[in-house]
Amino acid sequence: MILKSNSFNHNEDIPRIHTCDSEDISPHLHWADYPDGTKSFALSCIDPNAPGGNWVHWMMINIPISVTELMEGAQKPPGASEIINGFGKEEYGGPCPPVGTHHYVFTVYALDTDQLIEVNKDNFVQKVKEHIIEEAELMGSYSRS
Repeated sequence: MILKSNSFNHNEDIPRIHTCDSEDISPHLHWADYPDGTKSFALSCIDPNAPGGNWVHWMMINIPISVTELMEGAQKPPGASEIINGFGKEEYGGPCPPVGTHHYVFTVYALDTDQLIEVNKDNFVQKVKEHIIEEAELMGSYSRS
């Protein structure tokens, strides 16, 4: 399984437009080569360098199998649900590191279920792990000027 973006390449800087210092819109994401038996996808964007540990920037579940791409600034696909992130919002919240360079790990998960229920940012990993078939990561970095 692969996860790519037209907005930035793996291990490269995330453009300012996708951060709190600009328009804060979600980047383009595209995934492919997912395994047979996949019934839905989940998505996360986590900052593992945050002072308090993993900071949730974005979480989405119940992405239909027919959706394998999110355009830049896209709204959630029909049927999908966004989880309240570390900013207290049900939407993408871009990089906004307090100091230094932080890394942002976008992960797409192929799941063996059509729907996850009762998911929040604290139990997302556990709920996803119960149904994961495969996952793919894309990492970018950002440092505020």
